[in-house]
Amino acid sequence: MLATLSRVKSPRWLSPDILLRYILGHEGGRNELSSFSPGCSPVSAARRQKVTGGVRDVSTSCSMCAKARGNHKKTELSEKKLTRHFIDHRRVKLVAGSGGKGVCSFHSEPRKEWGGPDGGNGGDGGSIIIKADRFVKSLAQVVPVYKGEDGQSGGSKNCYGRNGNPTYICVPLGTVVKERAKTVVDLSEHGQEYLAVFGGAGGKGNRFFLSNENRAPMTATPGMEGQERVLQLELRTMAHAGLVGFPNAGKSSLLRAISNARPAVAAYPFTTLNPHVGIVKYRDHEQVAVADIPGIIRGAHLNRGLGISFLRHIERCRFLLFVLDLSTPEPWTQLQHLRYELDQYEPGLSQRPQAIVANKMDLPEAREKLETLKSLVTQRVIPVSALTGQNTEELILHLRELYDGYLQGEGSWENKPTRW
Repeated sequence: MLATLSRVKSPRWLSPDILLRYILGHEGGRNELSSFSPGCSPVSAARRQKVTGGVRDVSTSCSMCAKARGNHKKTELSEKKLTRHFIDHRRVKLVAGSGGKGVCSFHSEPRKEWGGPDGGNGGDGGSIIIKADRFVKSLAQVVPVYKGEDGQSGGSKNCYGRNGNPTYICVPLGTVVKERAKTVVDLSEHGQEYLAVFGGAGGKGNRFFLSNENRAPMTATPGMEGQERVLQLELRTMAHAGLVGFPNAGKSSLLRAISNARPAVAAYPFTTLNPHVGIVKYRDHEQVAVADIPGIIRGAHLNRGLGISFLRHIERCRFLLFVLDLSTPEPWTQLQHLRYELDQYEPGLSQRPQAIVANKMDLPEAREKLETLKSLVTQRVIPVSALTGQNTEELILHLRELYDGYLQGEGSWENKPTRW
């Protein structure tokens, strides 16, 4: 019994170094066996045998224990998921903050009976400001109701209440603010702000009403209510050129062929559900923005198909590219219908600088239809094939000609030219 107790109590008097050697000596056999386990390298086994200073006997250099690493590529969102995040119109209710109320109080101090009024004024309510931001691409983050911060109430000892902080609503470039179907402001420049609703003024304390006739006023006014408005926010795509055509005409494929944009492409109509903007770059570092507008059908101005929700994106395009499908029996009739829909939506919209792009030239029957199309129209016809990339250089050069003419005649446009 005494020998057993001595063995139990002895480690209490041992130093940490001796105790560590004792433990490592008993576990040496197990380490030798585990060091030669399959999947572990001899280098890792040698490192484990040289454990000193209280390091735990754990190895992470084995291929079985190591965490698998790989280059995880970011998966592209489908067109349906992109549409969920793309919102181009919102109806918002804005309520500015109310002003803080004034305070009625009198100065109180020992040996000073008539201290007089010392009630401070309330703070002003916070206003709501709509700001254009080029890093915002959609109105999805805009909530239906915004409430400004209220101002704080005044205090005694002539203390004024703190004003409410302004609330900023960041919207994309090209957002049009409307009220009762009338345009209020067009936010087309980065950092442009519009003060939508004003905050209420703060109330007055009784110190404000001090006068020679009234030395002890008891009047204090409450703060005013903030302004309230209901506005409509509409996003119109900011682009130089717009690809206009019927569904399945090859607009998205053409945009992929001339720019780095990657819109969804499929063999069924209405593949594109929201506008895509691609940038065409030139050697002199000039950039032209081309927008892929979702397909337009007959009766779109009557809100058929995708309706007028995407016709407004064409309003900002300074020149148009009518994309015709040469696989149809009579592609020249598509041009007439497209011009009619644009004029019904906004008179004169189809008269902007334009070019006709005859797509799908890789089909065998396209040659004959191209000659018929050129004989029926007076505008320039550019035959291309978005699938094979045939003659896309001519389209890119003609885009630059239209863009240079746009810059030279910028005085005739209502808006300033957009630089990308």
